[in-house]
Amino acid sequence: MEETIGVTSAAQIPKQRGDALPDTAARYAEERHWDVFPGTWMETVDGVPRCSCGDTGCAEPGAHPAREDWATQATGSATVARRLWAKQATASILMPTGRTFDAIDVPETAGFLALARMERMELTLGPVTCTPDRRMQFFVLPGAAAKVPDLVRKLGWPPASLDLATLGEGAYVAAPPTRFGTKGAVQWACRPTAANRWLPDAEEIVSPLAYACGREARR
Repeated sequence: MEETIGVTSAAQIPKQRGDALPDTAARYAEERHWDVFPGTWMETVDGVPRCSCGDTGCAEPGAHPAREDWATQATGSATVARRLWAKQATASILMPTGRTFDAIDVPETAGFLALARMERMELTLGPVTCTPDRRMQFFVLPGAAAKVPDLVRKLGWPPASLDLATLGEGAYVAAPPTRFGTKGAVQWACRPTAANRWLPDAEEIVSPLAYACGREARR
């Protein structure tokens, strides 16, 4: 498993090194109270790895929902999570947004710039993921999807001018250590810890995120 990208030094919750996907999914449900559901997985057909969905041109191989009713399948029970992954132990770990958290999605370069600013400002951060397609997702309190566009406008940015999106109800994120085909695995840029169990409101971190995305847009 790839090394976690280190921004915080506190112990990781849940611990993942060497853990199987079913165990990790169960810990997300049990220790963080995050809903989880199994997605697609990678399989080898005639010696060629491909997504279990069967689409050879899949944009998110092994890292997207396997069923249309995935929202109703998501569970916050560790027992149910183990039962779901017992059917396919290599299924990706996906988590619906709009329930216990929303996620603000930005380019990786803007995300690391924003992280540095947030640390200097001593802002309280929630967990942050870094995906193999060079995106970062900042976990915030639910309801962010409805308010972030107005917050960005108040900061002087037309929302359409920034590569910044908010994932809320009806969307999902892939959780570490889910793999995106052969690109690599989702990692923690800021790990879940006891210190960041309580998530920030989007309003608390949107300014450095918008600033960082604005810098990227001007390049």
